Amino acid sequence: MTVAVRSRRPLVAAVLAGAALLVVGFFYLASGLVVPGYALVPLWLWWGVQAWVLVRLARARSWWVLAVPVVAVATWWLVLAAGEAWLGWQP
Repeated sequence: MTVAVRSRRPLVAAVLAGAALLVVGFFYLASGLVVPGYALVPLWLWWGVQAWVLVRLARARSWWVLAVPVVAVATWWLVLAAGEAWLGWQP
């Protein structure tokens, strides 16, 4: 395997992770239908922090970039599940 191919793989992973984070971002944005404003703004800010982390990891060509969308989905799901169970959030 050539050096050029090896060095492109983290970049391809970063592009895929960025696309996945954008898809997850749609769900963060659409959460306004269920989540009240006092919890929605911090949720959006958290997504922004994750986007910033993704860019930092992508620039460092780290394979950890693939974990960012997974953490984003897990966080979103946990916040909505906890809000529904403990705070009575409903659509």
